[in-house]
Amino acid sequence: MSGHTEHDHAHHRHDAAAPKLIDPVCGMTVKADTPHRLTHEGEEVLFCSAGCKAKFAADPAKYMKAAAAGTCSAHDHGQAPHGAPGVDPSTVPAGAEWTCPMHPEIVRDGPGSCPICGMALEPMTPSADDVANPELADMTRRFWISAVLSLPLLVLEMGAHGGVLPAFLHGAINHWLQFALAAPVVLWAGWPFFERGYSSVRTGNLNMFTLIALGVGVAFAYSVVAVLAPGLVPAGFRTEAGAPVYFEPAAIITTLVLLGQVLELRARSRTSHAIRALLKLAPDTARRVGEDGQEEDVLLDVVRAGDRLRVRPGEAVPVDGVVVEGASAVDESMLTGEPIPVEKGAGAKVAGGTLNGRGSFIMRAERVGSETLLARIVAMVAQAQRSRAPIQRLADQVSAWFVPAVIAIAFLAALVWGAVGPEPRLAYALLTAVGVLIIACPCALGLATPMSIMVGVGRAAQAGVLVRDAAALESLEKIDALIVDKTGTLTEGRPVFIRATSVAGDWQNVLAIAASLEAGSEHPLAAAILEGAKKSGVAIRSVSGFDAISGLGIEGDIDGERYALGNEDLMTERGVEIGDVREAAEALRTREGATVMFLAKQRELLGYVVVADPIKASAKDALDGLRLAGVRVIMATGDAPGAAAAVGATLGFAPADIRANVKPEDKAALVTQLKAEGRRVAMAGDGVNDAPALATADVGIAMGTGADVAMESAGITLVKGDLTGVARALRLSRATMRNIRQNLALSFVYNIAGVPIAAGVLYPALGWTLSPALASAAMALSSVSVILNALRLGRVKL
Repeated sequence: MSGHTEHDHAHHRHDAAAPKLIDPVCGMTVKADTPHRLTHEGEEVLFCSAGCKAKFAADPAKYMKAAAAGTCSAHDHGQAPHGAPGVDPSTVPAGAEWTCPMHPEIVRDGPGSCPICGMALEPMTPSADDVANPELADMTRRFWISAVLSLPLLVLEMGAHGGVLPAFLHGAINHWLQFALAAPVVLWAGWPFFERGYSSVRTGNLNMFTLIALGVGVAFAYSVVAVLAPGLVPAGFRTEAGAPVYFEPAAIITTLVLLGQVLELRARSRTSHAIRALLKLAPDTARRVGEDGQEEDVLLDVVRAGDRLRVRPGEAVPVDGVVVEGASAVDESMLTGEPIPVEKGAGAKVAGGTLNGRGSFIMRAERVGSETLLARIVAMVAQAQRSRAPIQRLADQVSAWFVPAVIAIAFLAALVWGAVGPEPRLAYALLTAVGVLIIACPCALGLATPMSIMVGVGRAAQAGVLVRDAAALESLEKIDALIVDKTGTLTEGRPVFIRATSVAGDWQNVLAIAASLEAGSEHPLAAAILEGAKKSGVAIRSVSGFDAISGLGIEGDIDGERYALGNEDLMTERGVEIGDVREAAEALRTREGATVMFLAKQRELLGYVVVADPIKASAKDALDGLRLAGVRVIMATGDAPGAAAAVGATLGFAPADIRANVKPEDKAALVTQLKAEGRRVAMAGDGVNDAPALATADVGIAMGTGADVAMESAGITLVKGDLTGVARALRLSRATMRNIRQNLALSFVYNIAGVPIAAGVLYPALGWTLSPALASAAMALSSVSVILNALRLGRVKL
């Protein structure tokens, strides 16, 4: 470290009295209070974002070398946003990509404007920190400056007509003062609108900024000519006082459009609240337990799969993993939407971001970084919020012809007013054309669908319902048939010991022998019997001569006696007569869907053990709710008819809606059959065998507790893996689509009613006209109405 003053290797000093804090990874200026920092070789290094910190932690030598050489690794991010107008480089996350909220196909390396609609680009994945929005800051500054300049401009214009101004402020002096006040408003504050309007014409993507730029530009340009060269103004524009100017409407329109942009940007930033809330669930550090038992707090970025981590009372679980020591109750409501804490003991899985209760436990990390459930949820929510619903095609089709049609209407209205309007005809023609151009801005129409999708998907994530894309959300609204798997969907998906029965009355002895034999087995039922023995306090005995008989059961020697545990076929093969027990066992299979295993010593029946996959406590209410919503629910399972019928009868299924012995390809065929009958079909499942049916259905619904392939094949994923999530998703889908239709109706009403009024259709009968300033206010109000209506989805009860 010789040759470097303190911190020089991490922060390039440009001034000894006022050091410049530089991120060694991307070269950006770093705020002194940045939360992204770590200690390297005894020195604290600051970063602009979590992404830069993670890259540095992975390879410190690479970035330290670059920093010492006076360079940075910004090119690693593939970005060039540093010089974007109005953007503070320290607010741009390293490696971030930006996209348009209405055109997700547009992806850029930094902030800017969409080349199609002209709207501000947004980060594809919001940061956990409430980072300042550079576009919002820029538009807010422009709005306040334009508002301050527009107020005296309004006084000058209205005062000149009201006779309240001193005589020297009338005439040419008044016009020159208006020009001086309006020029910075239109040419500086409103310059982004002209840039976007020009870009829309150049690329052929006419949009709302085309209309704004035309309207404001025409009014301002005419007024400049009227001030600088009044002799060029045609007589049709003149009044008794001379050639009028329209600096005031040009400036007021610009100010109101800026206000609309500020309100819209603020509202849109609220739609990423759900993602930021999820990101904040993960802690910054984890307490790692070393091989020698020593514990230390480390940054989450350096935790690797296989590490042992201690989770203390009240702490958030750092990553996904398995409990290896201790026990506690974990609050998973932030991921699943279920408020009741879940008991976790050795062998139980825990998810990063969930909140530990009063107990303490040690876990083994299994999934870290982008592989955790929380990270996958964030990625899925962000992707879904950017996706486009099929209903968006309606807005796209309307927008494709709407702007050219508005320009044509404005031109025709100007011709009519110029030909038959009152004097001064050309002045009325100009104001009418400007009013039509401004009020017809289709910003509300463009926002109608994306805003609802962003808010709805975020609300769903808070309730444990993950939406892969907007199309799935729209399709779910229309389903009238739902196919559900039994195991893991209606039932817990894991066998549980029910009871042991002895012919001689000593059920503890039957359970002890059965558990001793199963101790050497890897069958899923073995774990249930062993757990039952543990809870019952029976002792496990040593077994010799163990033998697993495929499809039948197991055998082994205990204290010199040969025992067999298995199904009825094994008993028959060993010559064991089960007699009257057969009827009781059959009743358990048909009534409870249970598995019955008989225990025999030599050829003597000792009793039997009952294991079953219990029905989820929430299944009955969830199914009743779906049926009330008009959805036909069909259970399709690979289990035997008896087990399927037992579960189906308990949950209120009609016999025709119970399908047993169904193979994976049969589930997909069932989906196809129902679709051929004209039904809109959803499929809910959790296993690899469900993937074909999930992909075939109109909407696939995967249980988050199941296989990854099921989640990849589905449009909807339920984090908790509970059927109540299906009912939640259905309610959310219907609420979102209803909200979208309301937004589209609002935007159509504004435009359909506003354009004719601005064009002057009411003037012959009522003498009403719509000034450009009022048209601008109405345009801003339409966007705000759509935004506020979409935000209501955030309060939908699920």
